Amino acid sequence: MATRRPGRREHGWLYPVARVVVKPTARFAWRVRSAGIDHLPDDGPAILCPNHTSVLDSFVLPVALPRRITFVGKAEYMDSWKTRHIFPALGMIPIDRSGGSASQRALDAAAGVLGKGELFGIYPEGTRSRDGVLHKGHTGPARLALRTGAPLVPVGIIGTRQIQPPEAKMPRLFMPCEVRIGRPIPVERYRDRADDRLVLRQITDELMYEIRALSGQDYVDEYATSKKAHEPPPEVEAPIARSSADVLASTG
Repeated sequence: MATRRPGRREHGWLYPVARVVVKPTARFAWRVRSAGIDHLPDDGPAILCPNHTSVLDSFVLPVALPRRITFVGKAEYMDSWKTRHIFPALGMIPIDRSGGSASQRALDAAAGVLGKGELFGIYPEGTRSRDGVLHKGHTGPARLALRTGAPLVPVGIIGTRQIQPPEAKMPRLFMPCEVRIGRPIPVERYRDRADDRLVLRQITDELMYEIRALSGQDYVDEYATSKKAHEPPPEVEAPIARSSADVLASTG
């Protein structure tokens, strides 16, 4: 089994190369606009929290940012030969949504990214919104912010759902999309109450309010990962999937 070379990043070691290739390609294929970039810290750690309506979101956001970003992603990507190497090389930290020690390692890796003064991205809804509305946020990002002291940065991504809806296999070309960066939400005043569930919910609700203002979406007070949001046909029994954000909230 191949081992990682000393000094090479565990996650994102191919990011600089991919950025050189992907950024001009994406800007040619879609009219990617950005707003509020001045709200993004020039340096130091921050946790970027976008809405999530399309698989394209994870490609568009890095294109719009002037800084490197590392994302959390579901561990199921590691099961496929097509994605098990390339996604971590591009900066994805896989998280086991069943919880346990693997989830704790992902949380530790995320804290390590922030400890280096870098940007970390996580979708507070935990999964893509199949119906296009903004769903209730999980408290994992708030817990990570309280652990590390990094501010939460709300992000609204607009237009990617029209480019590639949830069931579409390929994106439409030459359509516009926009990434809107909101003002950072500091958490220093809450750090002595990091295990207070009411505080975690208060921070998360403030975050989702800001994301809604940026994205212009309608808001529903239920999780995108709930059974209601993924209602299967009557004869099919579907387990309730845990979100990455929910797993982060349950660790530590």
